[in-house]
Amino acid sequence: MPSRHLPPGALALTLTFWLQWSCSERSSASIAPPTGPLPEQTSAAVVAFVHPKSEVLIRDLSLSGEFRPWQTVDLHAKVAGYLRQIHVDVGAFVQAGQLLAVLEVPEMASDIEQAGAEKGRAEAELGRSRAELQRAQANAHVAGLSLDRLNKAAKADPGLIAQQEIDEAAARRNAAEAQVSSAGAAIAVEERRIAAAAAAEQRARTMSAYTEIRAPFAGVVTKRFADPGALIQAGTASQTQAMPLVRVSDIARLRLAVTVPESAAPLVRVGQRVEIRVTALNKSMPGTIARMNRDVAASSRTMEAEIDVANTGGALTPGMYAEIRTGVERREHSLTVPVQAVSNSGGNRSVMVVSEAGVLEDRGIKTGIETAAAYEVLSGLDAADRIVISNRSLLRPGQKVRAKPVETN
Repeated sequence: MPSRHLPPGALALTLTFWLQWSCSERSSASIAPPTGPLPEQTSAAVVAFVHPKSEVLIRDLSLSGEFRPWQTVDLHAKVAGYLRQIHVDVGAFVQAGQLLAVLEVPEMASDIEQAGAEKGRAEAELGRSRAELQRAQANAHVAGLSLDRLNKAAKADPGLIAQQEIDEAAARRNAAEAQVSSAGAAIAVEERRIAAAAAAEQRARTMSAYTEIRAPFAGVVTKRFADPGALIQAGTASQTQAMPLVRVSDIARLRLAVTVPESAAPLVRVGQRVEIRVTALNKSMPGTIARMNRDVAASSRTMEAEIDVANTGGALTPGMYAEIRTGVERREHSLTVPVQAVSNSGGNRSVMVVSEAGVLEDRGIKTGIETAAAYEVLSGLDAADRIVISNRSLLRPGQKVRAKPVETN
């Protein structure tokens, strides 16, 4: 079959037409509308909301405190002497009246002997004075009888007895009576001397008893200051000079000293119930405010209150810290909102409220009691309001939203 050849002009025209058609197709393809589905427009934000609810609110007050012994004392010696024996050491439990230490004071025995001797001499003198009194009474009796006889004889036979003889008999009687009075006074003096000697002897024995140091109450020895052989000064000296022997603390019951800030002082009262939390023991226990010192310290602006805590098992130790919580205010049927829904700006609190049209509104509120989970709302909200509790930082007043209810504990 014979081949067909296009003339040169026709070939060029055909090629030009093909190139124009190809470019036109590509251009049309680039501006053609998409054949897939159109993208959706941005929808309104979804926010979670809750309604204000009515509940009982209790305002708690948190305080801190330190356990102290119920009573504690540094035992000093009443008299000066050398420590001969000490029977206890740190950590020893002692009973009331138990002998803890003994001092050696040699001159004490001499003082007792001297006081006893003085008392014996006074008693002997008293015996002699009583004998003198009896003799003087006998002489006075005889002198009185003689005077009576002379007076009777003179009356029976006037002129028989000389007046001088009667006067001399009367003088002898008066002298005898004076001796009786003198002997009686001597007896009184000796009785006073015996009393003084007995008091001196008792004082010497009492001072000697102070050489024994005994526990004034049951407790534990928390400090020991001296060893045998140490010279112990009398406790009547100043505290910088007199060294105590031991320190005894009663820890069967403890005082929990609570620091109360000045702002909370009006909220704390005697008899108020509290909850005590001892972190070191991971233990909680109830308690009651037992006493308050009613004095706000100028340096710290705090007041001290005390709680009595039984320590029968000895688990608590003086110096341990404790946390104290107590309810200081209670409100029934309070309208509340969660704390995460409230914004606080310069002391002005507000919440985001979703209107019926789904528009956000920033509404100021007045609050009352604040707990860890909720605020009491005094004004600004109703129970039917929808309060936003999520994504507050991403929202703005006037924004259109879709509200979704959630449950809160």
